[in-house]
Amino acid sequence: MLWIILAILLIVFIGGPLYLILWLRNLAKKPQHSIIRSYPYFGWIRYALENLGPKLRQYWFDDDNGSRPFSRSDYLGIVFSAKYRSDLISFGSKRDFDGPGYYIANDLFPRLKEELQVGHQEEVQGMKYKIDHEGLFFRREHLVKDKTSRWLYSEDDAIVVGPERQNSWKLYGPFGVSATSYGSVGENYILSTGYGCQMAGGSWINTGEGGIAPEHLAGGADVIAQIGPGLFGFRDQNGNFSINEFKKAAEHPLIKAFELKFGQGAKFQGGHLEGEKVTAKVAKIRKVKEGETIISPNRFSFLRNSKEALTFIKQLQEVSGKPVGIKIVVGHSLNLDVLFETMKQLEIYPDFITVDGSEGGSGATYKAMADTMGLPLYSALVAVVDKVHQYDVRDRIKIFASGKLISADKIAIALAIGADAVNSARGFMIANGCIMAMQCHTGKCPAGVTTTDPKQQEALVPDEKKWRVMNYIVTVRQGLFALAAACGLDSPRKFTRDHIVYKGNDGQVKRLSEIFPLPFSKEKV
Repeated sequence: MLWIILAILLIVFIGGPLYLILWLRNLAKKPQHSIIRSYPYFGWIRYALENLGPKLRQYWFDDDNGSRPFSRSDYLGIVFSAKYRSDLISFGSKRDFDGPGYYIANDLFPRLKEELQVGHQEEVQGMKYKIDHEGLFFRREHLVKDKTSRWLYSEDDAIVVGPERQNSWKLYGPFGVSATSYGSVGENYILSTGYGCQMAGGSWINTGEGGIAPEHLAGGADVIAQIGPGLFGFRDQNGNFSINEFKKAAEHPLIKAFELKFGQGAKFQGGHLEGEKVTAKVAKIRKVKEGETIISPNRFSFLRNSKEALTFIKQLQEVSGKPVGIKIVVGHSLNLDVLFETMKQLEIYPDFITVDGSEGGSGATYKAMADTMGLPLYSALVAVVDKVHQYDVRDRIKIFASGKLISADKIAIALAIGADAVNSARGFMIANGCIMAMQCHTGKCPAGVTTTDPKQQEALVPDEKKWRVMNYIVTVRQGLFALAAACGLDSPRKFTRDHIVYKGNDGQVKRLSEIFPLPFSKEKV
Protein backbone atom coordinates (compact mmCIF):
# COMPACT_ATOMS: atom_id res chain seq x y z
CA MET A 1 0.00 0.00 0.00
CA LEU A 2 2.85 2.34 0.89
CA TRP A 3 4.50 1.72 -2.49
CA ILE A 4 1.27 2.57 -4.27
CA ILE A 5 0.99 5.87 -2.40
CA LEU A 6 4.63 6.72 -3.17
CA ALA A 7 4.09 5.88 -6.83
CA ILE A 8 1.06 8.17 -7.00
CA LEU A 9 3.00 10.99 -5.33
CA LEU A 10 5.90 10.56 -7.78
CA ILE A 11 3.51 10.70 -10.72
CA VAL A 12 1.69 13.78 -9.38
CA PHE A 13 4.65 15.84 -8.16
CA ILE A 14 7.37 14.75 -10.57
CA GLY A 15 5.74 13.10 -13.57
CA GLY A 16 3.06 15.79 -13.90
CA PRO A 17 5.43 18.80 -13.96
CA LEU A 18 7.89 16.91 -16.19
CA TYR A 19 5.11 16.13 -18.66
CA LEU A 20 3.99 19.80 -18.60
CA ILE A 21 7.55 20.98 -19.31
CA LEU A 22 7.98 18.57 -22.22
CA TRP A 23 4.52 19.45 -23.58
CA LEU A 24 5.29 23.16 -23.50
CA ARG A 25 8.65 22.58 -25.22
CA ASN A 26 7.00 20.52 -27.94
CA LEU A 27 4.25 23.13 -28.33
CA ALA A 28 6.89 25.86 -28.67
CA LYS A 29 8.28 24.17 -31.80
CA LYS A 30 5.11 25.00 -33.70
CA PRO A 31 5.47 28.10 -35.92
CA GLN A 32 3.34 30.53 -33.89
CA HIS A 33 5.64 32.89 -31.97
CA SER A 34 9.32 33.61 -32.62
CA ILE A 35 10.25 34.35 -28.98
CA ILE A 36 8.57 31.17 -27.69
CA ARG A 37 10.34 29.07 -30.36
CA SER A 38 13.73 30.42 -29.27
CA TYR A 39 13.11 30.58 -25.52
CA PRO A 40 10.23 28.20 -24.73
CA TYR A 41 9.87 28.67 -20.99
CA PHE A 42 10.76 32.35 -20.64
CA GLY A 43 8.65 32.97 -23.72
CA TRP A 44 5.56 31.48 -22.06
CA ILE A 45 6.24 33.56 -18.93
CA ARG A 46 6.57 36.69 -21.08
CA TYR A 47 3.25 35.93 -22.77
CA ALA A 48 1.52 35.41 -19.40
CA LEU A 49 2.87 38.72 -18.07
CA GLU A 50 1.86 40.50 -21.29
CA ASN A 51 -1.66 39.11 -20.96
CA LEU A 52 -1.97 40.06 -17.28
CA GLY A 53 -0.45 43.53 -17.72
CA PRO A 54 -3.57 45.44 -18.88
CA LYS A 55 -5.66 43.82 -16.15
CA LEU A 56 -3.28 44.94 -13.39
CA ARG A 57 -1.89 48.17 -14.83
CA GLN A 58 -4.66 50.53 -13.69
CA TYR A 59 -4.41 49.22 -10.13
CA TRP A 60 -0.64 48.96 -9.63
CA PHE A 61 1.34 50.85 -12.24
CA ASP A 62 -0.63 53.74 -13.74
CA ASP A 63 -0.46 57.00 -11.80
CA ASP A 64 -3.72 58.60 -10.70
CA ASN A 65 -3.82 61.21 -13.47
CA GLY A 66 -1.82 59.75 -16.34
CA SER A 67 -3.78 56.79 -17.67
CA ARG A 68 -6.15 56.79 -20.65
CA PRO A 69 -8.94 56.93 -21.71
CA PHE A 70 -9.83 57.84 -18.12
CA SER A 71 -7.42 58.39 -15.27
CA ARG A 72 -7.78 56.45 -12.07
CA SER A 73 -8.78 59.72 -10.39
CA ASP A 74 -11.60 60.22 -12.92
CA TYR A 75 -12.69 56.62 -12.56
CA LEU A 76 -12.85 56.75 -8.75
CA GLY A 77 -14.72 60.06 -8.90
CA ILE A 78 -17.54 58.35 -10.81
CA VAL A 79 -17.50 55.25 -8.59
CA PHE A 80 -17.72 57.28 -5.36
CA SER A 81 -20.46 59.49 -6.80
CA ALA A 82 -22.46 56.43 -7.85
CA LYS A 83 -21.99 54.32 -4.73
CA TYR A 84 -21.82 56.88 -1.94
CA ARG A 85 -23.39 59.96 -3.57
CA SER A 86 -20.29 61.93 -2.68
CA ASP A 87 -17.17 63.14 -4.47
CA LEU A 88 -15.34 64.42 -1.39
CA ILE A 89 -11.54 64.18 -1.42
CA SER A 90 -8.88 64.73 1.23
CA PHE A 91 -5.65 66.71 1.39
CA GLY A 92 -5.95 68.42 -2.00
CA SER A 93 -6.34 68.03 -5.73
CA LYS A 94 -4.01 65.79 -7.80
CA ARG A 95 -4.28 68.05 -10.83
CA ASP A 96 -1.07 69.38 -12.37
CA PHE A 97 -1.54 73.09 -11.70
CA ASP A 98 1.71 74.00 -13.48
CA GLY A 99 0.40 72.95 -16.88
CA PRO A 100 -2.05 74.80 -19.13
CA GLY A 101 -5.77 74.26 -18.75
CA TYR A 102 -9.28 75.56 -18.17
CA TYR A 103 -10.37 76.93 -14.79
CA ILE A 104 -13.72 78.16 -13.48
CA ALA A 105 -13.64 81.80 -12.35
CA ASN A 106 -15.21 82.14 -8.91
CA ASP A 107 -16.95 85.29 -7.71
CA LEU A 108 -15.97 87.31 -4.65
CA PHE A 109 -19.54 87.07 -3.40
CA PRO A 110 -20.87 83.55 -4.10
CA ARG A 111 -24.51 82.57 -3.77
CA LEU A 112 -25.89 80.88 -0.69
CA LYS A 113 -27.73 77.59 -1.05
CA GLU A 114 -31.09 79.19 -0.35
CA GLU A 115 -30.45 81.71 -3.15
CA LEU A 116 -30.19 79.02 -5.84
CA GLN A 117 -33.01 78.45 -8.34
CA VAL A 118 -33.50 74.75 -7.73
CA GLY A 119 -36.77 73.32 -9.01
CA HIS A 120 -38.97 70.57 -7.58
CA GLN A 121 -37.19 70.62 -4.24
CA GLU A 122 -39.12 67.81 -2.61
CA GLU A 123 -36.87 64.96 -1.46
CA VAL A 124 -37.30 61.50 -2.95
CA GLN A 125 -36.42 57.96 -1.91
CA GLY A 126 -32.76 57.09 -2.45
CA MET A 127 -30.25 54.39 -1.57
CA LYS A 128 -26.49 54.55 -1.19
CA TYR A 129 -23.74 52.35 0.16
CA LYS A 130 -22.43 52.43 3.69
CA ILE A 131 -19.04 50.86 4.40
CA ASP A 132 -19.06 48.47 7.35
CA HIS A 133 -15.47 47.27 7.16
CA GLU A 134 -12.49 48.09 4.93
CA GLY A 135 -10.11 45.11 4.86
CA LEU A 136 -6.98 44.24 2.93
CA PHE A 137 -8.72 41.82 0.57
CA PHE A 138 -12.33 42.94 0.63
CA ARG A 139 -14.73 45.72 1.59
CA ARG A 140 -17.91 44.89 3.45
CA GLU A 141 -20.72 47.35 2.76
CA HIS A 142 -24.48 47.46 2.35
CA LEU A 143 -27.17 49.64 0.79
CA VAL A 144 -29.05 51.96 3.13
CA LYS A 145 -32.26 53.87 2.44
CA ASP A 146 -32.27 57.64 2.66
CA LYS A 147 -33.81 60.76 1.12
CA THR A 148 -32.21 63.03 -1.45
CA SER A 149 -32.96 66.16 -3.44
CA ARG A 150 -32.78 65.64 -7.21
CA TRP A 151 -31.31 69.11 -7.97
CA LEU A 152 -33.55 69.79 -10.95
CA TYR A 153 -33.90 73.01 -12.94
CA SER A 154 -36.72 75.40 -12.14
CA GLU A 155 -39.51 76.01 -14.67
CA ASP A 156 -37.75 79.19 -15.84
CA ASP A 157 -34.53 77.29 -16.55
CA ALA A 158 -36.08 74.18 -18.12
CA ILE A 159 -34.64 73.26 -21.52
CA VAL A 160 -37.32 73.14 -24.22
CA VAL A 161 -36.23 71.12 -27.25
CA GLY A 162 -38.29 71.72 -30.38
CA PRO A 163 -40.65 74.43 -29.08
CA GLU A 164 -42.22 74.61 -32.56
CA ARG A 165 -43.12 70.93 -32.58
CA GLN A 166 -46.54 69.60 -31.66
CA ASN A 167 -44.87 67.48 -28.96
CA SER A 168 -41.91 69.52 -27.76
CA TRP A 169 -39.58 68.03 -25.13
CA LYS A 170 -39.01 69.78 -21.80
CA LEU A 171 -35.93 68.87 -19.79
CA TYR A 172 -35.34 69.71 -16.13
CA GLY A 173 -31.72 68.59 -16.07
CA PRO A 174 -28.62 69.04 -18.26
CA PHE A 175 -27.13 65.52 -17.97
CA GLY A 176 -28.18 62.34 -19.75
CA VAL A 177 -27.01 59.07 -21.26
CA SER A 178 -25.24 59.19 -24.60
CA ALA A 179 -25.92 56.76 -27.43
CA THR A 180 -25.19 53.14 -26.48
CA SER A 181 -26.76 50.59 -28.81
CA TYR A 182 -28.41 47.39 -27.68
CA GLY A 183 -25.99 44.74 -28.85
CA SER A 184 -23.02 46.87 -27.89
CA VAL A 185 -24.48 46.89 -24.37
CA GLY A 186 -26.81 44.34 -22.85
CA GLU A 187 -30.35 44.34 -21.50
CA ASN A 188 -29.31 44.64 -17.86
CA TYR A 189 -27.25 47.76 -18.51
CA ILE A 190 -30.12 49.39 -20.40
CA LEU A 191 -32.60 48.51 -17.65
CA SER A 192 -30.49 49.77 -14.74
CA THR A 193 -29.61 52.96 -16.58
CA GLY A 194 -33.20 53.64 -17.61
CA TYR A 195 -34.50 53.00 -14.10
CA GLY A 196 -31.83 55.30 -12.62
CA CYS A 197 -32.60 58.11 -15.06
CA GLN A 198 -36.30 57.83 -14.34
CA MET A 199 -35.77 57.97 -10.57
CA ALA A 200 -33.44 60.97 -10.86
CA GLY A 201 -35.90 62.75 -13.18
CA GLY A 202 -34.91 65.34 -15.77
CA SER A 203 -32.60 62.91 -17.56
CA TRP A 204 -32.77 60.70 -20.65
CA ILE A 205 -31.27 57.69 -22.40
CA ASN A 206 -30.22 57.58 -26.07
CA THR A 207 -30.85 54.26 -27.82
CA GLY A 208 -27.82 54.47 -30.09
CA GLU A 209 -28.09 53.37 -33.71
CA GLY A 210 -28.99 49.77 -32.85
CA GLY A 211 -32.72 50.39 -32.70
CA ILE A 212 -35.24 50.54 -29.87
CA ALA A 213 -35.09 47.53 -27.56
CA PRO A 214 -38.00 46.78 -25.17
CA GLU A 215 -35.62 47.53 -22.29
CA HIS A 216 -35.17 51.12 -23.47
CA LEU A 217 -38.85 51.72 -22.76
CA ALA A 218 -39.18 49.52 -19.67
CA GLY A 219 -37.20 51.88 -17.43
CA GLY A 220 -39.67 54.75 -17.80
CA ALA A 221 -37.06 57.40 -18.65
CA ASP A 222 -37.25 59.84 -21.55
CA VAL A 223 -35.77 58.29 -24.70
CA ILE A 224 -33.95 59.75 -27.69
CA ALA A 225 -34.27 57.26 -30.55
CA GLN A 226 -31.19 57.44 -32.73
CA ILE A 227 -31.29 56.59 -36.43
CA GLY A 228 -27.91 55.70 -37.90
CA PRO A 229 -26.81 55.19 -41.51
CA GLY A 230 -27.57 51.46 -41.15
CA LEU A 231 -31.22 52.36 -40.38
CA PHE A 232 -31.36 49.58 -37.76
CA GLY A 233 -34.85 49.37 -36.33
CA PHE A 234 -36.11 51.84 -38.91
CA ARG A 235 -35.80 49.83 -42.10
CA ASP A 236 -37.75 47.33 -44.13
CA GLN A 237 -36.67 43.81 -45.03
CA ASN A 238 -34.68 45.18 -47.98
CA GLY A 239 -32.66 47.55 -45.79
CA ASN A 240 -34.40 50.73 -46.97
CA PHE A 241 -35.78 53.41 -44.66
CA SER A 242 -39.31 52.57 -43.51
CA ILE A 243 -41.58 55.49 -42.71
CA ASN A 244 -44.03 53.04 -41.12
CA GLU A 245 -41.42 51.82 -38.61
CA PHE A 246 -40.61 55.45 -37.87
CA LYS A 247 -44.29 56.28 -37.27
CA LYS A 248 -44.62 53.33 -34.86
CA ALA A 249 -41.70 54.61 -32.82
CA ALA A 250 -43.03 58.18 -32.83
CA GLU A 251 -46.32 57.04 -31.32
CA HIS A 252 -44.68 55.89 -28.08
CA PRO A 253 -45.00 58.58 -25.38
CA LEU A 254 -41.55 57.88 -23.85
CA ILE A 255 -39.77 58.54 -27.13
CA LYS A 256 -39.31 62.28 -26.86
CA ALA A 257 -37.00 62.97 -29.82
CA PHE A 258 -35.13 61.46 -32.75
CA GLU A 259 -31.47 61.89 -33.58
CA LEU A 260 -29.94 61.29 -37.01
CA LYS A 261 -26.37 60.10 -36.58
CA PHE A 262 -24.16 61.74 -39.19
CA GLY A 263 -20.95 61.20 -37.24
CA GLN A 264 -19.45 59.86 -34.02
CA GLY A 265 -16.18 61.01 -32.51
CA ALA A 266 -14.58 57.60 -32.17
CA LYS A 267 -15.52 56.25 -35.58
CA PHE A 268 -16.31 57.47 -39.07
CA GLN A 269 -16.92 54.18 -40.83
CA GLY A 270 -20.31 53.73 -39.21
CA GLY A 271 -21.27 51.44 -36.36
CA HIS A 272 -19.36 48.19 -35.84
CA LEU A 273 -20.75 45.15 -34.03
CA GLU A 274 -18.89 41.84 -33.98
CA GLY A 275 -20.89 38.81 -35.13
CA GLU A 276 -20.60 37.03 -31.79
CA LYS A 277 -22.62 39.86 -30.24
CA VAL A 278 -25.38 39.67 -32.87
CA THR A 279 -27.83 37.43 -31.02
CA ALA A 280 -31.25 36.41 -32.30
CA LYS A 281 -32.83 39.29 -30.38
CA VAL A 282 -30.31 41.84 -31.69
CA ALA A 283 -30.84 40.54 -35.23
CA LYS A 284 -34.62 40.81 -34.92
CA ILE A 285 -34.51 44.41 -33.67
CA ARG A 286 -31.97 45.49 -36.31
CA LYS A 287 -33.46 43.33 -39.10
CA VAL A 288 -30.11 41.70 -39.91
CA LYS A 289 -28.78 38.13 -39.94
CA GLU A 290 -27.91 36.50 -36.61
CA GLY A 291 -24.21 35.95 -36.00
CA GLU A 292 -22.94 38.20 -38.80
CA THR A 293 -20.65 41.15 -38.09
CA ILE A 294 -22.43 44.46 -38.75
CA ILE A 295 -20.62 47.47 -40.19
CA SER A 296 -23.02 50.27 -41.04
CA PRO A 297 -22.19 52.66 -43.92
CA ASN A 298 -20.30 55.94 -43.57
CA ARG A 299 -23.45 57.93 -44.30
CA PHE A 300 -27.12 57.59 -45.17
CA SER A 301 -27.05 56.30 -48.75
CA PHE A 302 -29.97 58.52 -49.78
CA LEU A 303 -28.63 61.73 -48.18
CA ARG A 304 -25.79 63.10 -50.29
CA ASN A 305 -25.77 66.78 -49.33
CA SER A 306 -27.12 69.32 -46.85
CA LYS A 307 -30.27 70.01 -48.84
CA GLU A 308 -31.32 66.36 -48.94
CA ALA A 309 -30.48 65.93 -45.25
CA LEU A 310 -32.51 68.95 -44.14
CA THR A 311 -35.44 68.00 -46.34
CA PHE A 312 -35.44 64.56 -44.72
CA ILE A 313 -35.32 66.15 -41.25
CA LYS A 314 -38.37 68.26 -42.10
CA GLN A 315 -40.25 65.17 -43.24
CA LEU A 316 -39.52 63.40 -39.94
CA GLN A 317 -40.51 66.49 -37.93
CA GLU A 318 -43.85 66.72 -39.73
CA VAL A 319 -44.63 63.00 -39.54
CA SER A 320 -43.73 62.60 -35.87
CA GLY A 321 -44.61 66.00 -34.43
CA LYS A 322 -41.54 65.53 -32.23
CA PRO A 323 -38.06 67.10 -32.17
CA VAL A 324 -35.55 65.75 -34.69
CA GLY A 325 -31.86 66.53 -34.32
CA ILE A 326 -28.51 65.51 -35.75
CA LYS A 327 -25.30 64.16 -34.27
CA ILE A 328 -22.11 65.44 -35.89
CA VAL A 329 -18.35 65.52 -35.53
CA VAL A 330 -16.56 68.73 -36.51
CA GLY A 331 -13.52 68.51 -38.76
CA HIS A 332 -13.15 72.28 -39.27
CA SER A 333 -15.45 75.20 -38.54
CA LEU A 334 -15.54 76.17 -42.22
CA ASN A 335 -17.10 72.79 -43.06
CA LEU A 336 -20.21 73.92 -41.14
CA ASP A 337 -20.93 76.91 -43.35
CA VAL A 338 -22.61 74.98 -46.15
CA LEU A 339 -24.92 73.27 -43.64
CA PHE A 340 -25.98 76.52 -41.98
CA GLU A 341 -26.30 78.42 -45.22
CA THR A 342 -28.61 75.68 -46.51
CA MET A 343 -30.67 75.91 -43.32
CA LYS A 344 -31.21 79.61 -43.92
CA GLN A 345 -32.06 79.11 -47.60
CA LEU A 346 -34.60 76.34 -46.98
CA GLU A 347 -35.86 77.67 -43.63
CA ILE A 348 -35.44 74.15 -42.22
CA TYR A 349 -33.64 73.64 -38.91
CA PRO A 350 -32.85 70.58 -36.83
CA ASP A 351 -34.30 70.98 -33.34
CA PHE A 352 -30.96 70.12 -31.77
CA ILE A 353 -27.36 69.38 -32.71
CA THR A 354 -25.33 66.86 -30.73
CA VAL A 355 -21.63 67.75 -30.97
CA ASP A 356 -19.44 64.70 -30.40
CA GLY A 357 -15.75 65.20 -29.68
CA SER A 358 -13.02 63.01 -31.13
CA GLU A 359 -12.26 61.76 -27.61
CA GLY A 360 -15.64 60.02 -27.53
CA GLY A 361 -15.74 56.28 -26.93
CA SER A 362 -17.03 53.26 -28.79
CA GLY A 363 -17.56 49.58 -28.19
CA ALA A 364 -15.50 48.85 -31.30
CA THR A 365 -13.60 51.09 -33.68
CA TYR A 366 -10.31 51.47 -35.51
CA LYS A 367 -7.35 53.01 -33.72
CA ALA A 368 -6.40 55.37 -36.54
CA MET A 369 -9.88 56.90 -36.49
CA ALA A 370 -10.17 57.12 -32.70
CA ASP A 371 -6.74 58.78 -32.40
CA THR A 372 -6.84 61.31 -35.23
CA MET A 373 -10.17 62.06 -36.90
CA GLY A 374 -12.24 65.07 -35.87
CA LEU A 375 -11.77 67.85 -33.33
CA PRO A 376 -11.79 67.35 -29.54
CA LEU A 377 -15.03 68.37 -27.90
CA TYR A 378 -14.30 71.84 -26.52
CA SER A 379 -12.84 73.03 -29.84
CA ALA A 380 -15.72 71.48 -31.79
CA LEU A 381 -18.28 72.96 -29.41
CA VAL A 382 -16.83 76.45 -29.81
CA ALA A 383 -17.10 76.06 -33.59
CA VAL A 384 -20.76 74.99 -33.55
CA VAL A 385 -21.89 77.50 -30.93
CA ASP A 386 -20.17 80.29 -32.86
CA LYS A 387 -21.93 79.22 -36.07
CA VAL A 388 -25.42 79.21 -34.58
CA HIS A 389 -24.77 82.76 -33.37
CA GLN A 390 -23.17 83.82 -36.64
CA TYR A 391 -26.18 82.60 -38.62
CA ASP A 392 -28.65 83.94 -36.04
CA VAL A 393 -30.29 80.57 -35.34
CA ARG A 394 -29.33 80.13 -31.69
CA ASP A 395 -32.93 80.36 -30.50
CA ARG A 396 -34.02 77.65 -32.94
CA ILE A 397 -31.42 74.98 -32.15
CA LYS A 398 -30.51 73.38 -28.82
CA ILE A 399 -26.96 72.05 -28.49
CA PHE A 400 -25.98 68.81 -26.76
CA ALA A 401 -22.30 68.03 -26.14
CA SER A 402 -20.61 64.67 -25.66
CA GLY A 403 -17.04 63.48 -25.22
CA LYS A 404 -15.62 62.44 -21.81
CA LEU A 405 -17.96 64.80 -19.93
CA ILE A 406 -18.12 62.75 -16.73
CA SER A 407 -17.87 65.29 -13.91
CA ALA A 408 -19.48 68.56 -12.88
CA ASP A 409 -16.43 70.72 -13.65
CA LYS A 410 -16.03 69.38 -17.21
CA ILE A 411 -19.78 69.74 -17.79
CA ALA A 412 -19.74 73.32 -16.45
CA ILE A 413 -17.08 74.26 -19.02
CA ALA A 414 -19.20 72.77 -21.83
CA LEU A 415 -22.27 74.68 -20.63
CA ALA A 416 -20.23 77.88 -20.42
CA ILE A 417 -18.97 77.45 -23.99
CA GLY A 418 -22.60 77.33 -25.07
CA ALA A 419 -24.04 73.82 -24.75
CA ASP A 420 -27.57 73.47 -23.40
CA ALA A 421 -27.05 69.92 -22.14
CA VAL A 422 -24.48 67.14 -22.19
CA ASN A 423 -24.38 63.40 -22.80
CA SER A 424 -22.13 60.76 -21.28
CA ALA A 425 -21.80 57.09 -22.21
CA ARG A 426 -18.73 55.79 -20.41
CA GLY A 427 -19.58 57.72 -17.24
CA PHE A 428 -22.78 55.73 -16.94
CA MET A 429 -20.98 52.51 -17.84
CA ILE A 430 -18.57 53.07 -14.94
CA ALA A 431 -21.48 53.94 -12.65
CA ASN A 432 -22.92 50.54 -13.58
CA GLY A 433 -19.73 48.73 -12.56
CA CYS A 434 -17.46 48.94 -15.64
CA ILE A 435 -13.81 48.38 -14.64
CA MET A 436 -12.34 49.60 -17.97
CA ALA A 437 -11.25 46.09 -18.92
CA MET A 438 -11.17 47.20 -22.60
CA GLN A 439 -13.09 44.08 -23.67
CA CYS A 440 -16.16 45.85 -25.06
CA HIS A 441 -15.79 44.44 -28.58
CA THR A 442 -15.48 40.82 -27.43
CA GLY A 443 -18.86 40.38 -25.76
CA LYS A 444 -17.05 39.04 -22.68
CA CYS A 445 -17.29 42.11 -20.47
CA PRO A 446 -16.46 40.96 -16.91
CA ALA A 447 -18.78 43.59 -15.41
CA GLY A 448 -21.78 42.54 -17.53
CA VAL A 449 -22.08 45.94 -19.23
CA THR A 450 -21.03 45.51 -22.87
CA THR A 451 -22.35 42.00 -23.42
CA THR A 452 -25.59 40.31 -24.41
CA ASP A 453 -24.44 36.94 -23.03
CA PRO A 454 -26.99 36.00 -20.32
CA LYS A 455 -24.30 34.43 -18.14
CA GLN A 456 -21.96 37.42 -18.40
CA GLN A 457 -24.84 39.80 -17.67
CA GLU A 458 -25.46 38.18 -14.29
CA ALA A 459 -22.66 40.41 -12.97
CA LEU A 460 -24.91 43.45 -13.43
CA VAL A 461 -28.06 43.40 -11.30
CA PRO A 462 -30.43 46.20 -12.43
CA ASP A 463 -32.25 46.48 -9.09
CA GLU A 464 -28.93 47.31 -7.43
CA LYS A 465 -27.14 49.31 -10.12
CA LYS A 466 -30.14 51.57 -10.76
CA TRP A 467 -29.40 53.31 -7.46
CA ARG A 468 -25.83 53.94 -8.59
CA VAL A 469 -27.09 55.54 -11.79
CA MET A 470 -29.50 57.76 -9.87
CA ASN A 471 -26.77 58.74 -7.38
CA TYR A 472 -24.35 59.59 -10.19
CA ILE A 473 -26.85 61.90 -11.90
CA VAL A 474 -27.85 63.62 -8.66
CA THR A 475 -24.22 64.11 -7.56
CA VAL A 476 -23.27 65.65 -10.91
CA ARG A 477 -26.24 68.03 -10.81
CA GLN A 478 -25.53 69.00 -7.21
CA GLY A 479 -21.92 69.69 -8.22
CA LEU A 480 -23.09 71.91 -11.08
CA PHE A 481 -25.23 73.99 -8.75
CA ALA A 482 -22.31 74.25 -6.29
CA LEU A 483 -20.01 75.50 -9.06
CA ALA A 484 -22.65 77.97 -10.26
CA ALA A 485 -23.06 79.29 -6.71
CA ALA A 486 -19.29 79.77 -6.42
CA CYS A 487 -19.44 81.88 -9.59
CA GLY A 488 -22.22 84.05 -8.17
CA LEU A 489 -24.91 82.42 -10.31
CA ASP A 490 -28.22 80.99 -9.14
CA SER A 491 -28.31 78.25 -11.81
CA PRO A 492 -25.90 76.30 -14.09
CA ARG A 493 -28.05 77.54 -16.99
CA LYS A 494 -26.37 80.94 -16.58
CA PHE A 495 -22.77 79.86 -17.18
CA THR A 496 -21.14 81.86 -19.99
CA ARG A 497 -17.67 82.11 -21.47
CA ASP A 498 -16.99 84.91 -18.98
CA HIS A 499 -16.97 82.30 -16.22
CA ILE A 500 -14.16 80.19 -17.70
CA VAL A 501 -10.50 81.19 -17.87
CA TYR A 502 -7.61 79.53 -19.63
CA LYS A 503 -4.13 79.53 -18.12
CA GLY A 504 -1.38 79.07 -20.70
CA ASN A 505 2.12 77.64 -20.35
CA ASP A 506 3.45 81.13 -19.76
CA GLY A 507 1.13 81.63 -16.79
CA GLN A 508 -1.00 84.26 -18.53
CA VAL A 509 -4.73 83.99 -17.85
CA LYS A 510 -7.48 84.96 -20.28
CA ARG A 511 -11.22 84.62 -20.13
CA LEU A 512 -12.74 82.29 -22.68
CA SER A 513 -14.86 85.21 -23.87
CA GLU A 514 -11.61 87.00 -24.84
CA ILE A 515 -10.11 83.99 -26.61
CA PHE A 516 -13.35 82.96 -28.33
CA PRO A 517 -15.73 85.97 -28.40
CA LEU A 518 -19.18 85.16 -29.71
CA PRO A 519 -19.46 86.40 -33.31
CA PHE A 520 -21.99 88.93 -34.48
CA SER A 521 -24.89 87.63 -36.50
CA LYS A 522 -24.39 88.01 -40.26
CA GLU A 523 -27.91 89.36 -40.53
CA LYS A 524 -27.34 92.02 -37.88
CA VAL A 525 -24.04 93.34 -39.19
